[in-house]
Amino acid sequence: MDKMYHIGLDDSHGAKYAILPGDPGRVEKIAGYLQNPVFLGQNREYTSWSGELAGERVLVMSTGMGGPSTAIGVEELYQTGVRTMIRVGTCGGMAEQVMGGDLVIANGAIRMEGTSKEYVDIAFPAVADFQVTKALEQAAIDLGARFHLGIVQCKDSFYGQHSPDRMPCGKELEEKWNMWIKAGCLASEMESAALYIAAQILGIRAGCILNVIWNQERKKKGLSDPHCHDTSLAIRAAVHAVELLIKKER
Repeated sequence: MDKMYHIGLDDSHGAKYAILPGDPGRVEKIAGYLQNPVFLGQNREYTSWSGELAGERVLVMSTGMGGPSTAIGVEELYQTGVRTMIRVGTCGGMAEQVMGGDLVIANGAIRMEGTSKEYVDIAFPAVADFQVTKALEQAAIDLGARFHLGIVQCKDSFYGQHSPDRMPCGKELEEKWNMWIKAGCLASEMESAALYIAAQILGIRAGCILNVIWNQERKKKGLSDPHCHDTSLAIRAAVHAVELLIKKER
């Protein structure tokens, strides 16, 4: 097949599994956890490596920030043969018990973004694949990680969240933020809803595990708010989850 227009890959990679960080700078680090890692290419925000895990080819590709580039990546990876995708990224905590350095496994996402609305009506839920989520949960347990499993908020505007008071729609943003917290939302990020909805429409599997960087709600309350920018634990959990899925399906 011809190489896909955006991601620059064709089906020669031979992988059915893909690990998807947002940041292109994390791709090589993740690939380092695979056997025989090989650089495949880079185009726009999409940097790609491949390697082997439990005897299977596994792809690692960045998606960039936000829903539009994530959905494009998912669509084009699907066309090259990938059928299971795990996002590994970062988030900000919302629930009081979620602290920097914790992991969050997102079994569903609040669709407070625009990309998924161009797939299906907002009433349709953005949910993760059950088997992928169970593999991520088991991986976190195996690694002895402190983790939380539940709903995350997916938004388009980073500064709409962090500076709502200067936005014309700031009152609406703050009211919804407080509503999500009251409903038990764990954390906020920018890619999971597009990933889940695109995967659902394509009929493939997707999951998401996130490293918590900080929690602005804890800071507001005067509670300890440790910061953690090291994504190594989330990466190890994602890699181990793929390994578990491969072995189970074999």
